[in-house]
Parts: sequence; C-alpha cells; structure tokens
Amino acid sequence: MVMFLFLVIALAVVVAAVTLAVVGGDSDGPLPDAAPERLHDPLPYDRPVDRADVESLRFPLTARGYRMADVDDALSRLGAELAERDARIADLESALAGAQAAPHVTMEKPDHGHGEQQ
Repeated sequence: MVMFLFLVIALAVVVAAVTLAVVGGDSDGPLPDAAPERLHDPLPYDRPVDRADVESLRFPLTARGYRMADVDDALSRLGAELAERDARIADLESALAGAQAAPHVTMEKPDHGHGEQQ
C-alpha cells in the first residue's frame, strides 16, 4: 500500500512539472513571436543574374518547407530576366538575318574615269 501511495504522489509531481513546463511557470505571458527567417543572399538587383547566383541561392526552411514569398520572388525575378534575354536574343538573331540577306554594299566612291569631273 505504501508503494502504491508513493507511485501516485510521484505521478502527480511529474504531471505538475509537465503542466508547468507547457503552460510556462512565469507570469510574463506566452512566448513572443519570433521574426520569420528571411532569405540571406537574395538575387542581386544591381546587375543581371548569372549562373553562380542561381547555384548559391538557398531558401530558409520553415515548418512546412520553404517560405513561399521568397521562392515566388526568386522565380519572378528569374522569369523576368529570362524573358528579357530571350527578347534580346530574338532581336540579335533578327538583325543578323537581315544583315546576311542584305546585298553587299561597298563604301568606295564610284570611279568616273581618269580625267572626268562630276
């Protein structure tokens, strides 16, 4: 009977300790909200993105994966830069095709003879 009483008291102490740990023994209130972890090295805005920027891009983890805002920002920036580069490539290819199709034009003055004047 003494052993049973000892186990009941020990169980009550453990339950009280766990309850205090969960609820918090201090009267300061709940824990303050922590600021969400942000992307440490975002893509550069002062120059075009290069391969090394994309390879070094690491998103901070959250409870359910990655912060959607960080991923959306990075994908939006990469999409805009790819569209800009595609447009530039298309312009250059068009200019090259036009230059190759144009007849060969010389920059020399036509020869009107040795003693002739215009």
